[in-house]
Amino acid sequence: MEEEIQKILLKAQKVEVSEAIIYRKLSKAVSGENKKILEKIADDEEKHSNIWKKYTNKDVKPYFFLVWFYYVIARVFGITFGLKLMEKAEERAQINYEKLSKHVKEAKAIEKEEKGHEEKLINLLKEEKLEYVGSIVLGLNDALVELTGALAGLTLALRNPKLIAIVGLITGIAASMSMAASEYLSTKSEKAGLKNPFKASVYTGIAYILVVLLLIAPYLFSSNPFVSLAWTLINAVLVILLFSFYVSVTKDLNFKKQFLEMTILSLSIAAVSFGIGFVIRNIFGVEV
Repeated sequence: MEEEIQKILLKAQKVEVSEAIIYRKLSKAVSGENKKILEKIADDEEKHSNIWKKYTNKDVKPYFFLVWFYYVIARVFGITFGLKLMEKAEERAQINYEKLSKHVKEAKAIEKEEKGHEEKLINLLKEEKLEYVGSIVLGLNDALVELTGALAGLTLALRNPKLIAIVGLITGIAASMSMAASEYLSTKSEKAGLKNPFKASVYTGIAYILVVLLLIAPYLFSSNPFVSLAWTLINAVLVILLFSFYVSVTKDLNFKKQFLEMTILSLSIAAVSFGIGFVIRNIFGVEV
């Protein structure tokens, strides 16, 4: 067998061995249906690696760094996120099954299983994090839009970083409790709802508070209100970037669309509020 094909086979075998270990380790951390699904995928990966081994006649070691990287990511951010992130990385470094199929009769069957069967199994995983993503989105989105706008308006109206931070914190805490209560009532009123109203409200409230703390932090560390505002806007964009990426991976949504929609909305509200702050300062002659 030519050297290039041998290298591709060894790489494919090493990838399958690595993924089998990841799935097996994660299966030990869960129970019930999720455990069965992960064990099934691990078995499939081991089966594929054994097929490649028939042609390489070699034992290979896994990519130890990737095994621990994806295992930690999955444990911290959720199994579905970790595994889908891994699958996307695998797609970008796709094995050339077309070339392999000329030398390995099972190559096409393995490719079909990798693309279809595995994806369906991952989508069957049930995670509390994903069930309450809507509540988290609600908390994050409202905090980003409302507080970014409020801080922009307060910056021009008050121009005192510590005072802006105090007002922003009070406003944010009150708004977070209001949003949590609204989510509780909304979830409770849903017929045949699968979400627990109390948990939904907690997820919404916590997401809101975390964003509030991140957005007001610059006003506690800078004496220049406009520098603080710029820092706050950067923090807001970073939150949007990270969460848009998380949602796009777990929910198979368009990352660019998610990111641009939230960013444009938040920054537009901030710009309008900044203008309102300017008008109010001049009308009422606020001097702080």
